[in-house]
Parts: sequence; C-alpha cells; structure tokens
Amino acid sequence: MKVKKIGFKNFRNLEDGSISPCDGVNVIYGDNAQGKTNLIEAIWLFCGGHSFRTSKDSEVIRWNEDYSRLDLDFFGQGRDQQATLKLLGGKKTVVINGVEKNTASALIEKFCAVVFSPEHLNLIKRGPGERRRFIDSAICREKLQNAVILSRYNRMLIQRNTLLKDIGRKPDLEDTLDIWDAQLTHFGSLLIKKRLDYMKMLSEKAAWFHSGISKGKEALGIRYIPTEGFYEDDDAETIRQKYAEKCKANRKNDINMGITLAGPHRDDVEILINGKNAKAFASQGQQRSAVLSLKLAEAAVLRERMGEEPVILLDDVLSELDSGRQDFLLNELKDCQVFITCCERSNKEQLREGKIFSVANGIISQ
Repeated sequence: MKVKKIGFKNFRNLEDGSISPCDGVNVIYGDNAQGKTNLIEAIWLFCGGHSFRTSKDSEVIRWNEDYSRLDLDFFGQGRDQQATLKLLGGKKTVVINGVEKNTASALIEKFCAVVFSPEHLNLIKRGPGERRRFIDSAICREKLQNAVILSRYNRMLIQRNTLLKDIGRKPDLEDTLDIWDAQLTHFGSLLIKKRLDYMKMLSEKAAWFHSGISKGKEALGIRYIPTEGFYEDDDAETIRQKYAEKCKANRKNDINMGITLAGPHRDDVEILINGKNAKAFASQGQQRSAVLSLKLAEAAVLRERMGEEPVILLDDVLSELDSGRQDFLLNELKDCQVFITCCERSNKEQLREGKIFSVANGIISQ
C-alpha cells in the first residue's frame, strides 16, 4: 500500500494543494501548530472516514468554509486506485475509483494504514478501556465482519443491562434473561476468540519491534487478561460455554448491581517491559517505545492478514526517544511507506534516505 498523491481543499489550516510522497520514509518537519498533524489526519481519514483526533466532522473543515475535500491516489491490491472524500453539512461523500459508495466504511477494504499519535500513550497510562479499544479497533479494520460482531455484542450488553435494572422493579422479567444471555454469550465468545487470535500474532511481532527499537536492551510482553477464566487455547464454543456458566453464576449479583459483571467488556491487556508492568515502572521514553512497538506490530499483522503492507503514520513519535531509537524509526523500517512528523532539526538530519516536507502556517513544501 503506497500513497502516490494526497490532495486537500478547505482541510483544517492546510493551504489548498497536494503533495507526492516517496515510497519510503517521509518526514514532515516544522514548529508546533503549523499543520503537520493535519496532513497525517488527512491520510488516516481514508481508512474509514473517521479522524483519530475528533468525532466531529465539522472540526476538519476550514474556518468560514462549508465543505472540505480530500483526494487520494494510491497503489493497493496490485493496481493504482483513486478515492475522494468530501465532508459537507455533516455528511460524508465517498467515491472510490469513480464509483460513489453508500458509506465511508467502504474505504476500509481499499486503503489501510496504522497511526501513532501522542494520545495513544493512554494505552499504558489509562485503564483497561483504552487497551480494549485498541484491540477492537485493530480487528475491526481487518474485517467488516469483526465490526459487526463487536457492534452486536455491545448492543446485547446494553439491552441486558437495561433488563437487569428493570428486574429490580418487575421480578417476573428474570425469566427472559436466558434469551438475552444466549445472544450475549454467542457474540461475546466470538469477540473474545477474535481478540485472542489477534493477540497471539501481535505479541510476537511487538516483542521483535521493541527489541529493535531498544537495541536489544528491553523485552516487551503483552497478554490478554479476562475477567474470569482462562481462554488462551480454547475454541469459540468452549469460550461460549465458560462465559454462559459465568453469566449464570453471576446472575444474582448482576441483578443487584444492575450491570453485567463479566465478559469481554471488562477484560484487559497487560503490557510488560522486562517483566514489569509498564504503567507502574516504565519511564516516559520506555512507555512511548512500547506503544510504538504495538502500533508497528499492528501494521505487521495487517500485512500478514491482508497480504499488503499498510501505510505507517507516526505523529510526534520521536520526542522523548534517544538517538538510537530515533534512528531505528527513521532508517530501519523497510519495505513500507512511513510518514513521520517532528519538530527538532536534528531529527530530519538523521534521515539517510527519503523525502522531507516542511510545514509553516499550513503551507507544505518539499
């Protein structure tokens, strides 16, 4: 997967125009608040129409303009392709190879990328919800079917929790819980199995990348932590049976609390550096390296499962990394297209081969 050309009109503060990156490493250099991240965001939007910075489409449209348009020429699935994304009046219009699509999600199966931004450090710094979202986002971008499984599980969970609250007022409703539990455990077991399969691939690759970034000085480990039971080598049906048993055992407590106390919505992922919990013991630089390794591993898993190397987008990744770790990112990532934003002059001077773009007041120049 390669970006051949990205064009933008009325997109945040970027001056209308386009750039043609190289197939290797592209450094986007400039001071803070000049528009570097806006360029990364523009490319990312072609992964499904959603920003990694905001949930409001109106925020990406330039002030005092009523629409924004992005055009992407890229090589993917063995051929040159073109996509256009237009945002107007709260609606997205997507055209892929001259054909208008019903939803922006049609982009998922055409263009793929992996993004790192400073907000992703919350994978370590915050609670289990951040880590679940990371895994779920990754598996959903692999296949639309996985997004359907996650959506249906979440819907069943909301409906079951509503019923649990209603049982407090109408005890006879408890008889209907079996129906909801059957659906909840069906989609929940599929979701857990998808996560486990993904984690097996991710953990090995993340360890390899982290060893490279740290020059072999650190070992990264990640493991899936279910709320109850141990599922690692179980098939989906065995997981469903275990989850169903737990729902039944928890029923009284679930009714008393008005929520579902066990399931994939409460599972966690533990991140370890040299056997120690990264949240408690790792430095800022180590935490950044660990999250970066996870994102690079995510790209490697996408490559294996989709048969194509995704574009790698790294926003403000070099700060708080020593020169050795910076060198790995700038010069050792092979066979893939990379976009890296940075502020320090020394960062761009480390690049041995690639293209450098400067950004000042939204104006991009090579």
